[in-house]
Amino acid sequence: MKLPYRGALTPGEAFAIWQTVIGAQMVDVRTRAELDWVGRVPGALHVEWTGYPGGVRNARFAEELRLAVERSEAPLMFICRSGQRSHHAAALAAQLGYGEAYNVLEGFEGDKDARGHRNTINGWRVAGLPWTQG
Repeated sequence: MKLPYRGALTPGEAFAIWQTVIGAQMVDVRTRAELDWVGRVPGALHVEWTGYPGGVRNARFAEELRLAVERSEAPLMFICRSGQRSHHAAALAAQLGYGEAYNVLEGFEGDKDARGHRNTINGWRVAGLPWTQG
């Protein structure tokens, strides 16, 4: 796939690694608003890639990631709504020396269906993986 980071995982693969590999961590890069209004992955760390409102890139992302996660050989998986922001976060993490950075494909809400709606065809929630809302 010629990715600038270690690899890409389906939500199910990411959850299995997170549950079985010692030290593996999940970083949710969605906005605080998305976590509060849409739902969150219990136990995931949170470092915003962009802010809300406006979607402006978080200029402190690298610094906040370094504070949240020590570099190690354990998998570090990034998730967002659909896998786009998490792709960029995983790429930056790899540049910062996190050698086991992964993107979670499909993200929390998954791809849009034919009607333009998410949470219907794939993603963390559709896979039936743990999440909470509120």
